[in-house]
Amino acid sequence: MKKIKYSKLGGYKYRLEKSYSFVIDILPENKISHEYFSFEKFGFEKFGNNGFLYITKNYAWDGPSGPAIDTSDFMRGSLIHDVLYQAMRLKLLPLSYRKQADDILYKICREDGMPKWRASYVYWAVRLFAGNDAKRKQDEKIYEAP
Repeated sequence: MKKIKYSKLGGYKYRLEKSYSFVIDILPENKISHEYFSFEKFGFEKFGNNGFLYITKNYAWDGPSGPAIDTSDFMRGSLIHDVLYQAMRLKLLPLSYRKQADDILYKICREDGMPKWRASYVYWAVRLFAGNDAKRKQDEKIYEAP
């Protein structure tokens, strides 16, 4: 009998019910393909130096983290930020993009109507406390069954 391999995940609170795409100012060197997201440079000059992030239906994420309140002006930012951090954890995107991911979170929260003081608080919280979330844990246990 062939064994399965799995790891334990943290709790997710949300699942994307419809695929979502986003023009982003991160340019990955190569196309990034994952079961639940893809990320590549725009193939059109008119879009300038932008990338294209595509997140598939059923992508699960935990929403705003920490003591944050899950409000509508935080949801889109948390989704995109979580995808970018997951790409870094999986080493699909270099950790050098972490600050840019945090900047994008701030920008999206402001675009979605979050007050400047709260968006600044969110930004500094991820800058100061979320660094380890962008890194894959070396001791992450892989289980086998049966």
